Amino acid sequence: MEPGSRPPRPRGVFIAALLLLTLALAGAIALQAYRNFLGHKATAERVLHDYARLAAARFASRTEMNFYYENFLPAIDALMRAKPGAPDALLPAPSRLPGPTEPHSTDFRKLASYTFRYDLKTGKLETAGADPSPAVRSWLRDTLPSHHRTVYDPKERLSAIVHTVDGDSRSVIYTVVKDRAGTPRTIVGLEEDTRGLEPLYTADQDRVPLLPRPLTGGVGYDSLGSVIVAEADGRELYRSRVQYAPTFAARDSFEEPIMGGVRVQVALRPDLAPKLVIGGLPRSNVPMLLSLLALTAGLVVAALLQLRREYELSQLRADFVSGVSHELRTPLAQIRMFSETLLLGRVRSDGERVRSLEIVDQEARRLTHLVENLLHFSRSERQATRLSPESAPLAPLVREAVEAFAPLAAARGVTFRTELRDGLVAPVDAEALRQMLVNLLDNAVKYGPADQTITVGLEAADGKARIRVEDQGPGVPAADRERIWDRFWRLERDRGSAVAGTGIGLSVVRELVALHGGRAWAEEGRGGTGARFVLELPLVGQPQAAPGAAPMRADFGATA
Repeated sequence: MEPGSRPPRPRGVFIAALLLLTLALAGAIALQAYRNFLGHKATAERVLHDYARLAAARFASRTEMNFYYENFLPAIDALMRAKPGAPDALLPAPSRLPGPTEPHSTDFRKLASYTFRYDLKTGKLETAGADPSPAVRSWLRDTLPSHHRTVYDPKERLSAIVHTVDGDSRSVIYTVVKDRAGTPRTIVGLEEDTRGLEPLYTADQDRVPLLPRPLTGGVGYDSLGSVIVAEADGRELYRSRVQYAPTFAARDSFEEPIMGGVRVQVALRPDLAPKLVIGGLPRSNVPMLLSLLALTAGLVVAALLQLRREYELSQLRADFVSGVSHELRTPLAQIRMFSETLLLGRVRSDGERVRSLEIVDQEARRLTHLVENLLHFSRSERQATRLSPESAPLAPLVREAVEAFAPLAAARGVTFRTELRDGLVAPVDAEALRQMLVNLLDNAVKYGPADQTITVGLEAADGKARIRVEDQGPGVPAADRERIWDRFWRLERDRGSAVAGTGIGLSVVRELVALHGGRAWAEEGRGGTGARFVLELPLVGQPQAAPGAAPMRADFGATA
């Protein structure tokens, strides 16, 4: 711990700990709220995926029924009525088959390209109508024997194969004809163009929608979701006109073996998802949580910074009280000692009596200067500083302030040199100007070496008056030339020194010069040594000195 520093106050540490605990609690609450949101979101998404699976199952079931009753069954019924299963019967072409008996059925004759008959014993394949390619014939010979044993349902008396052969998607519908002993003997069927079956995918969509109407609130099929039907190998058979992102999607396959391998994918419309979940989808609370957490963190940081500033301010005030006490103690001790000497008649000559009175006068002036600074500081704290500026020549005021301060510098053998340009008139409060100059002179004497020469100048520059005070001390580092004007602030090198100070002198100077509409700054002294403090004040009119006239110079000092 550095000398003069103080340990943190227990109360401040306790408050800081509470603030950090508040921030941690806010973070824990935000995290829990976010976890709850994720849980609610996951539950809602599971419900929507369940709805998508239900929609896919309903679409598959509805389409399968449409295919069976409106196309497959009428086609097989027509084949059975034509009786092509007999060994010597003629195999009719699709156009020669009898038409459907139900008015709502599709006209399979326009969709079929050829009919076929396959003898299970001899392996003979016959076709009528369009002539299938050798690849298709080979595929029928290889597929029908095994397919009718594993997939064909005798109760339904029909089966279908949907598969891509020779580059095209093919839909083959067939039935098995048995002999008198009940043994499967012949397979008869036909092939249809799968593109002609597309109307069956949307048939009865109003009667059997993707989802029950109580769940959808009456939303129509076209805007509820999108559908893709594909073979087992992924080749698409049907795609709805509108497609939605598969955010909430599910797949299903046809339940009955007659359409085995055909898969359905249904994707629910994402922007309708809130209508399908009771209470709607939970909205993300991340932005709000992050905003609240950031606000809490900002308030906690601001409170911690305020605590730190309060602690630093209390430390500065303690240093200020200590400095003021020291500043008061020294002149009071001097006044008391020499006044007692005079009262008790201990002086041995008239010279000693005069010297004692001069010291009492010097210390009384020092006390007056210190009290004036304290009074101005108090008025500044209450924002009650008032000035009464009047146009006045600056050179006499500066010279008077230097002469009045000279006795205070006598103890250190300081000499003052003035370089004052006459004729400069500015609106100033004479008492405030004197206080500014005394503060600068006191600062130069206090931090400069003994027996130095302090130069006080007055000239005009850029239409303004500039008063400068230059010492021969160590100067002010460039990095600190702005901070020295802050209240209670002192250079690091001076904090542990024996030089006493209140830390408010330069702040008083800057405030007073600002009230005059001017400014103050510090810079390097001439020749690169010492420090130069400059006061800039607005002028009234133009300087009255003759052109080329140099400032009047004078050297004087107080005798020790």
